[in-house]
Amino acid sequence: MKSLSILIISFLCMLINALHMEIPSSPNPSPVCIRDFVQKDQMVVINLKTDGNKGDGQRLDLKVTDSVGNEYRNKRDILGEVKIAFTSHDNAAFDICFTNHQEKKWGRNSKISFIRNVELDIEIGAAARDWNALQASEKLKPIELELRKIEGLTSEIVEELQYLKAREERMRDTNESTNSRVKWFSITVILALIGLGVWQIQYLRHYFKVKHII
Repeated sequence: MKSLSILIISFLCMLINALHMEIPSSPNPSPVCIRDFVQKDQMVVINLKTDGNKGDGQRLDLKVTDSVGNEYRNKRDILGEVKIAFTSHDNAAFDICFTNHQEKKWGRNSKISFIRNVELDIEIGAAARDWNALQASEKLKPIELELRKIEGLTSEIVEELQYLKAREERMRDTNESTNSRVKWFSITVILALIGLGVWQIQYLRHYFKVKHII
């Protein structure tokens, strides 16, 4: 089984707007993946743009899955501008994987190399909302729109902190439970060893008496 080449990048939505990638083609390519984390029921919007044309000897496939097995998209032979939107099913990391298949076989001495360039932009949660449509529908002023954005981001930060707190509590409970089990297991082992030692002493005393050694 071929190894999976995963490029893991943590996106900071406030600092990074887009990512440029070069996906090399191969007759037996390995996926090149971008990973990010999303909370349950959050909106995710992926905007990507690729170069290349039909019949150029390459087929760029896209697959979006998360770490718990949910598959959100599986598109073959993507070209040009592509927009993908989905709502996450779980609190999990999700992978955006590209696989560039080389469809034409060239001679070993050929210096031609096939590469697809991909411009990728990921928006999650409040950043994924269509704020222009919201501004038009509710007739918001620019300052009001900015306040709505800040409100959305603040709510997400609060939810994320609550999630991290709950996760920490679960991990602490798990650690305490594990420590308790280890403690009682150790006590049981010690008592068993003491009991075994006492039994061996009694057995040896009885054996020596029977043999008139003592």
